[in-house]
This record gives sequence, C-alpha cells and structure tokens, in this order.
Amino acid sequence: MLALLDELETKEEQRANWFRMAQKLGEDLDTAERLIAELDQRLIEYAGIATREARRVAELEARKVNLSKLSVGEVMHMTGFSRDYAEGWCAGNDNAIHEIRTAGIKVKES
Repeated sequence: MLALLDELETKEEQRANWFRMAQKLGEDLDTAERLIAELDQRLIEYAGIATREARRVAELEARKVNLSKLSVGEVMHMTGFSRDYAEGWCAGNDNAIHEIRTAGIKVKES
C-alpha cells in the first residue's frame, strides 16, 4: 500500500512538473508571438519605406541635369571676359558634363 502511495505521489509530482513546464512554454510562446507581431509590423513599415525610396530613386534617375553647352564666343559675349577665361569655362563645363555622365546621371545640354 505504501508503495502505491509513493508511486501516486511521484506521479503527482511529475504531473505538477509537466504542468509548470507547459505553463512556461505557453508563456514563452505568448512572448514569441508578441515579438513576431512587432517584427512583422516593423517589416511592413520598412517595406513601405523601401518602396517609397525606390520610387524616389527612380524619379531622380529619370531626371536630367540641364547644363548650358556654350561656345567660347558665347561665353566671352555673356561675361565680357577674355578668351582664356571663356576657354577655361568651356573646358570646365565639358569636364563637368563628362563626370556627371560617368556617374550615370543624364545630362540635357542646351
């Protein structure tokens, strides 16, 4: 009879341990589900930001930079400065156009 009572007590302790373990796992699951919901919300926000920024990049890539392509004579006439100045301005402008295009930006020359 004592053996049966000892066995019953052991089984009740095991059941209580299993119950505590199940409760702890349930709490851990609740915590994990809350964290997943939080992370899902952040993911949705970040996806929205990425989409908006991708649209902005596409808009910027579609635009063209307007740079005047003037002759030395036109620069001399507009500024009233010397030929050397006008040639330097035109060379600098040509270099700027080249570097901007090299960077992948479209240039609309006027």
